[in-house]
Amino acid sequence: MSTIRNTLFATLLTLTAGMTVSAQSENKGVRDRVENVLRANYEKVNYDTLYLTRPDTKLTLKVRGNMSGTTIEGKDKNEGGTIKSDFETATRGTVSVGASYMGVSLAVAVNPARLSGKNKDNEYNINFYGNRFGLEASYQDSKTLSGDISQNEYKYHVSRGDVRYNMLTVTGYYAFNHRRFSYPAAFTQSYIQKRSAGSWLVGATFQTGRIKNTDDAPDELLDTRLSTTSLAIGGGYGYNFVVKKWLLHLSAQPCLIVYNNSSMRVGGEKEKVGTYFPEMIFNTRAAIVYNFSPKFFAGSTFLFNTTSLGNRNHYTDIMRWYARAFVGMRL
Repeated sequence: MSTIRNTLFATLLTLTAGMTVSAQSENKGVRDRVENVLRANYEKVNYDTLYLTRPDTKLTLKVRGNMSGTTIEGKDKNEGGTIKSDFETATRGTVSVGASYMGVSLAVAVNPARLSGKNKDNEYNINFYGNRFGLEASYQDSKTLSGDISQNEYKYHVSRGDVRYNMLTVTGYYAFNHRRFSYPAAFTQSYIQKRSAGSWLVGATFQTGRIKNTDDAPDELLDTRLSTTSLAIGGGYGYNFVVKKWLLHLSAQPCLIVYNNSSMRVGGEKEKVGTYFPEMIFNTRAAIVYNFSPKFFAGSTFLFNTTSLGNRNHYTDIMRWYARAFVGMRL
């Protein structure tokens, strides 16, 4: 009996070891395939090497400080007078640590104000910058929107926590001169711009969001909900200016709104908000990068997204900004 038990134990141990080796071998095979795909894409030379190059190293580490905020202004002129509104969210600051391996990046951010309970806003950003095309996606969920509403001589202050603001913005671009002009050189440093170059751009922006009262809003603040969904298309121009160890980037991409569905509900009554021509969404980007050496660099990036709806007497302007400062090292 003891001999049978020992034989079974030895057989099970052998099978387990074989399964472990097989699993490790399979995982290594997957890693090798992923590594080969990343390497083939990273080392592909589909750009003008007189203007662009890849860094000599494949791993990049960065520490970043980020700040963002949103302002909303509105005006509605009617027979009862002129209603004006002026709101802004609390400035949101985060600190993040990121790593990029052969063009694939991952970052973890910490919001000190949220950890202390002072700012409970949430914001999620996904950015992909390529030489040929790119995508920026941002979702903001804010309870810190506050400001003033005025009508004639009457003025009412909306405090933080009285209203909730949600906004999803997705912006894409295509760069025609992608063989010589590089967005990644300015925003992810996965390329190095060797000579100054610019490019015409085309792109589109989708935006949807709403503002509504929270359960904590006072009774004197009428139950109000504003919803908007827009799709815009347009073009623009971007330029990377290189001087010695500096890279300066500036680009503008104005988009004409071709679809707009906005509505407002006040006290349970819903009405559609009129559309006007032209209504626009402006996307502006700026960056500055300084290379101390082939391994060390630092810089700042800025993103501005402005939505302009309505006309001179009935308008809503939404401006979101995002600023980042960073230091990085290539290994």
